[in-house]
Amino acid sequence: MNLIRFDSHRAWVRGVASWWRDRLRLNPQLTMCLPTGLTPLPIYEEMVRSVRSGHASFSQASIWGLDEFGDIPRDDPGRLENTLRRHLVDAIDLAPDACHFLDPSRPDLDDQCRRFGPAGGFDLVLLGIGANGHLGMNEPGSAADSPTRRVELHDSTIAAAARYFDHDRLPRWGATVGLGPILSGNEVWLLATGASKADIVRRIVRDEINEELPASLLRRHANCSLLVDADAGARP
Repeated sequence: MNLIRFDSHRAWVRGVASWWRDRLRLNPQLTMCLPTGLTPLPIYEEMVRSVRSGHASFSQASIWGLDEFGDIPRDDPGRLENTLRRHLVDAIDLAPDACHFLDPSRPDLDDQCRRFGPAGGFDLVLLGIGANGHLGMNEPGSAADSPTRRVELHDSTIAAAARYFDHDRLPRWGATVGLGPILSGNEVWLLATGASKADIVRRIVRDEINEELPASLLRRHANCSLLVDADAGARP
């Protein structure tokens, strides 16, 4: 894992977006697995500006949503699909059939999970970091080879999800791309910003690699970068 620390949050946004534009230029058919959450939003905004200014294009690429909450109506603004569409997908030149999301409301969820993802694996996986080190909804204890599947959420993840909703009917389970497909991705970027992420960033870098800290497993990945701003990287 390469630890790359930017001097400011703005430099972090510009740096990650620049890398992303480069990947799209090198491989216009880039297959990407993307998260929601607060951390990547400014990067998505920068990529939208890049598309509008003609400096990037997703016209031949494809996007796969990292995870989705269970028991959340499809029209709920807090649903992860709606969040990613609102902040990125609907504002770029992505083909309508090139965006894929898990749908926990369907009765064939297990079969859907087995078939989810591009045939050759992901070219690029972007990830945020949960306070307990989870990746997507792969909570502590998830096996390194875990498949895309239904999962039960830890209490801390449920509490953190409250910020996405304007009601108290919080999700207690969801569906997520597993650690197996994530670790099999050609390139993985782990994103962290802000002082609140400094402790977990330090643990990821320093603690023993183990499944109780899922993000630490990325240290075994041959092409993974941990991209942090000054605050998140203040305790390396």
